[in-house]
Amino acid sequence: MLIPILIVLIASMLSVIMAYLTVIEKDLLLATIYIAFIGILYTLIYYILLAADVVLAYIPVSSILLPIIVIIVLKKSKRLEE
Repeated sequence: MLIPILIVLIASMLSVIMAYLTVIEKDLLLATIYIAFIGILYTLIYYILLAADVVLAYIPVSSILLPIIVIIVLKKSKRLEE
């Protein structure tokens, strides 16, 4: 019973750290990778909280579709933030 709670706490703390790194990162490609990692962490949290339907909808959107769209947009603009 204690292990799932610890995993949720660790994943939550890592997601906060990744969100902070996303905000301060000047390289937008690295920020996109951080966003994808946040999506994976949220997926893990939803899975542990037994929200399987949310996991099935969240994986393709947050971990695959969003980073691909942002990378396509980055190809048409500058990679580094000024």
